[in-house]
Amino acid sequence: MEEGRVVSEYTQDGTVDLKGKPILKSKSGGWKACSFLLVYEVFDRMNYYGISSNLVLYLTKKLHQGTVTSSDNVNNWGGTIWIAPILGAYVADAHLGRYWTFVIASFIYLLGMCLLTLSVSLPSLKPPECHETDVTKCKKASTLQLAVFYGALYILAVGTGGTKPNISTIGADQFDDFDPKEKAHKLSFFNWWFSSIFIGTIFSFTVLVYIQDNVSWSLGYGIPTIGLAISIIIFLAGTPLYRHKLVSGSPFTRMAKVIVAALRKRKVTIPKDPTELYEVDLEEHTNKRKFRINSTPTLRFLNKACVKTGSSTSEWMLCSVTQVEETKQILRMIPIWVATFIPSTMLAQINTLFVKQGVTLDRRIGSFNIPPASLIAFTALTMLICVILYDRLFVKIMQRLTNNPRGITLLQRMSLGFITHLVIMIVAFFTERYRLKVAKEHGVVENGGQVPLTIFILLPQFVLMGIGEAFLEVAKIEFFYDQAPESMKSLGTSYSMTTVGIGSFISTFLLSTVSHITEKHGHKGWILNNLNASHLDYYYAFLAVLNSLNFIFFMIATKYFVYRAEISDSMNVLAEELKKTANVSNQTNLRD
Repeated sequence: MEEGRVVSEYTQDGTVDLKGKPILKSKSGGWKACSFLLVYEVFDRMNYYGISSNLVLYLTKKLHQGTVTSSDNVNNWGGTIWIAPILGAYVADAHLGRYWTFVIASFIYLLGMCLLTLSVSLPSLKPPECHETDVTKCKKASTLQLAVFYGALYILAVGTGGTKPNISTIGADQFDDFDPKEKAHKLSFFNWWFSSIFIGTIFSFTVLVYIQDNVSWSLGYGIPTIGLAISIIIFLAGTPLYRHKLVSGSPFTRMAKVIVAALRKRKVTIPKDPTELYEVDLEEHTNKRKFRINSTPTLRFLNKACVKTGSSTSEWMLCSVTQVEETKQILRMIPIWVATFIPSTMLAQINTLFVKQGVTLDRRIGSFNIPPASLIAFTALTMLICVILYDRLFVKIMQRLTNNPRGITLLQRMSLGFITHLVIMIVAFFTERYRLKVAKEHGVVENGGQVPLTIFILLPQFVLMGIGEAFLEVAKIEFFYDQAPESMKSLGTSYSMTTVGIGSFISTFLLSTVSHITEKHGHKGWILNNLNASHLDYYYAFLAVLNSLNFIFFMIATKYFVYRAEISDSMNVLAEELKKTANVSNQTNLRD
């Protein structure tokens, strides 16, 4: 049984070492390998939130931009940060693989951070200081200054496009689905992935924002730049332990072939017996360590792509059942993906309007002034607590009631996040209404003075955002990774990230459109540079209505969504073939 024993010592999910050779379970993967990845993620979040949480204030205070302009610029940059991963996922899946895509992108990321630190440090790259209440009276940044600053921001956005979709996917790849113990660990991976970044997130929202507001923007950006350089070194140090998935070709090309083949054969009748549809030989799947998927009745039109007609074997005329089913898996997720845009739009408010609200309130605790962006730390803290309670308490209770290894389904978990986001905007509406009332009572509406209310009246909306993200964000990244085909995991992960980017762009569109429309016909408008004279309460009520309509759409999409088969089920055939191969080889050795 020597050969059978050798097979079991290696990973059986198709992962290999960096040279493409089979890799031993005992010397690779698992939490040991993930520890290097988690350290990187801590520093990555420290970088991202160290910039994004306070960026609206830098644009206002240092580059002298108004409320709508600065918020739009933050949202546009944030949108690019979270849209770029779809390009990084394509490069990883089709060309370089996840590891090398990540390594190259991380150095681009570091280049952007270095340039950004220079842009906030050198006097020649910043406009002169201005202490006017109305920023429109201050001298604007020159074209060169803006080019360097935004150039740095978008260079690092390109870098994160290659790191974000691949770092978490590399982490999930460290667990072999064939191994029951490792598969159980994988179910908790994304919960602990989010928990592990807590230190970097809290550091950003407390120490970094304080340094940026009260000490130096140079130091506030320089520290995370150095941290990023260290984290890249740590990631590279873990290279011998990592398991890698082989490059499987462009997912977009494979899907395009299915759609084109189905359209070209749109008049062809689909046979009732699915075994008559074209499929690659099982031996070929086994040799390439790929997973065969049986035909399903959903999106049945695409099954035409694997109907044999004539003698043509062109890939643009005839596709395998597995290839068609992989395309279906990606397409089935689109309605759920679209439904997550609006919650991501709500998330964009914490780095823009929520922070701007904080500037107008009393931030003193004794002689200490709380940086407005530091309240986001409560979002991260709440999220951490909720994720731990969810994983250690809620899941165990629900497992007994539902017999589901996850406690509840991923879509059920996401629905709880949708409901929480609706509650957030309702709470934000009433809080802002109260803030405006107090501003009016104390005569600080016209001069834009400080409202005599503690900044902690905003705390409930930040805490609720943490609860919502514990449900939605964790479930979202796990859902899109889990439901994506094995050969398109990076693309699936990028789905979850692009929702944040699209949500940011939607926030830009809504903010600009609402501001423009409400200023027509001589009206003051809902969103002005002077928030005390604005009507953010109306804007938050509008977002609450939008959330309600979107939740209805999500429930409809959920009703018709079909989960793909558990990966263990898909792997059983491959496992049996591997065993048979081992037994045949064993018997041959005995005969010899």
